[in-house]
Amino acid sequence: MSYQYVLYEKQDAIARITLNRPEKLNSIDFPGQGGINDDLYAALAEAADDDDIKVVILRGAGSSFCSGHDLSTVGFIYGYGTGESGERRPSQRVRLKVDREWMERHMKLMLHPKITIAQVQGHCIGEGTIMAEFCDIAVAAEDAQISHAEQRLGFAGGGLNMLPLYHSVGLKRARELLLTGRTLSGIEAADMGLVSKAVPADKLEEEVNRYAQEASLLPADGIAIGKASHQWILDILGVTQGLTQGYLTHTLFTNLRFEEGEHNFFKARRDKGVRAGFHERDDRYDGLGV
Repeated sequence: MSYQYVLYEKQDAIARITLNRPEKLNSIDFPGQGGINDDLYAALAEAADDDDIKVVILRGAGSSFCSGHDLSTVGFIYGYGTGESGERRPSQRVRLKVDREWMERHMKLMLHPKITIAQVQGHCIGEGTIMAEFCDIAVAAEDAQISHAEQRLGFAGGGLNMLPLYHSVGLKRARELLLTGRTLSGIEAADMGLVSKAVPADKLEEEVNRYAQEASLLPADGIAIGKASHQWILDILGVTQGLTQGYLTHTLFTNLRFEEGEHNFFKARRDKGVRAGFHERDDRYDGLGV
């Protein structure tokens, strides 16, 4: 199959799925918006159904892996944020429907039947970080910029599927990363277990390919059993059940009330534009050392 927003390449037992929106740092949309999200999960399904494929490499075109959700459109799928006269607040039904589909897609990546490897360079933020966390292996460039900066929109440690982060880096580190939204280098992310390994940027593709070649030496049936075992372990740890927490708290966030003096990105975007809203969100942290 061919896709508009991702590239799908197959070589022997390895499939490479490349997010192909480099002019937007491979920012991603929500399910059903007809963009990169829909293409990504269609490509993942293609790889899952191909019996010749053993390993899937997930990467981004250009300078970045994935800069998170496209803040110029985020929220519109729920039916709010346009600023039109007479606009109604979106119903809980709409919010839950969208977020449940999003959660189900996350599950498809986390439980993908093939070995998954994230190739992380440049910006890896929010949804990009979650995708790296959900892959079996994540290799980052040493100078990658990895964060859950989306938490600064007001999530404060909720709203997304955080359980893999807690399992990877531990409770205190996870809480610190979520409550500050601070950026980690690839080296820092590897040191705390958020990614598997960090390598110089010019060695990233070589190292990812080495992992893929090694993994492809495993028998196909062994991989299938191993991934089924992986799901069983995630069930025991509560990670799969934890995805429900992710989508429900995200739905709650979409109904957040901002008090006077608190930064409301959605209002700032409506009144001043996405760039001003984005910079106002992060400029408040300048000089605080995060």
